[in-house]
Amino acid sequence: MAKIAYSMQMDEENIARGKVNEAPISPKHAIEIASFIRNKRLDEAEAYLEQVLLFKKAIPFKRFNRNVAHKRGLDKWDAGRYPQKATKVYLRLINSVRKNAEYIGLDSDNLEIIHVSANRGVRRRAFFPRAMGRATPKDREMVNIEIIVRETE
Repeated sequence: MAKIAYSMQMDEENIARGKVNEAPISPKHAIEIASFIRNKRLDEAEAYLEQVLLFKKAIPFKRFNRNVAHKRGLDKWDAGRYPQKATKVYLRLINSVRKNAEYIGLDSDNLEIIHVSANRGVRRRAFFPRAMGRATPKDREMVNIEIIVRETE
């Protein structure tokens, strides 16, 4: 069985981690969500992502914002989207990190996200069916996401 390696090594006792390997979501959406929730409290990030699922609040797209429409309610930014599929993966990962922290003995109400990393995973070859029995090749992109949280006083 392969050992799970994290991009950031920490030896503190009051941290908890979680990782998702090869999630079939958009890398651009995953990277934008990661940059948005970095350095936020875990409860605050979870509440915001639940609002994204309900189309109430948008994720600001600061890096991959070419031809991205403006969304209402964004603070200090204009371009944004509501990435549903990626948000569901992040909510599952946040729940997993919370459970890991509780298992270690940390207080799950005082957790702060200190590290979030989303990077492109493997590309799987797929085919897009076309008319007349033809097919066009395409790549299915995967994403690796990791979150490290620390208990604050």
